[in-house]
Amino acid sequence: MTTLLALDTATEACSVALLHNGQVFSRYAVIPRLHAQQILPMINDVLAEAGIAKTALDAIAFGRGPGAFTGLRIAVGVVQGLAFALDIPVLPVSNLAAIAQRAYREQGAQQVAVAIDARMDEVYWGCYRLVEGEMCLQGIEAVLPPEQAQLPRQAEGAWFAAGTGWQAYAQRLVVSTHAQDPHLLPHAEDVLTLAQGMWQRGEAIAAQAAQPIYLRDQVATPKHTQ
Repeated sequence: MTTLLALDTATEACSVALLHNGQVFSRYAVIPRLHAQQILPMINDVLAEAGIAKTALDAIAFGRGPGAFTGLRIAVGVVQGLAFALDIPVLPVSNLAAIAQRAYREQGAQQVAVAIDARMDEVYWGCYRLVEGEMCLQGIEAVLPPEQAQLPRQAEGAWFAAGTGWQAYAQRLVVSTHAQDPHLLPHAEDVLTLAQGMWQRGEAIAAQAAQPIYLRDQVATPKHTQ
């Protein structure tokens, strides 16, 4: 039976989840700026609770972004360090998709419009629909001004709004939704759920190929001065 570890440090939340023998063990805390200190102890906690060593892991999943620059670098650094040492592959999972998956798990939402506050007067945006238990992207993920956010073409039915962007830009996101949770952050349990599907489809990648997805190029690229 597959044993997968998932971790996420892309937002204010820091979380870890472990699937072993069909059981899920997890830790979750909203601890801004403490991810680097807490992520490894959290990993050790879930492994200890499950009674296994790191060597039992088949793969490691992680929230690959979009999200905070520092948080994403922490996630990639930890995942690569562990995966290289254990010689196992990794599974990069969208943080927008993870929020949508959490909205389904906690609220039963089957169509979710996710907006994360991206600062700089923009949101990270993605729309997802439930397909066989997994939240699947409809269209593309993007970083854009709140006013430009829109549901997929030919969208119908009720849509649930999730993510911090709905609070930060409440008056500027003019997308029609029937309910919302503007405080919803990604959770490693939902990264784990999405990673299981990826694992079964053979979508794992080598550790050296793991990289954060910023959506906004200029965050990672120094600006040239005149």
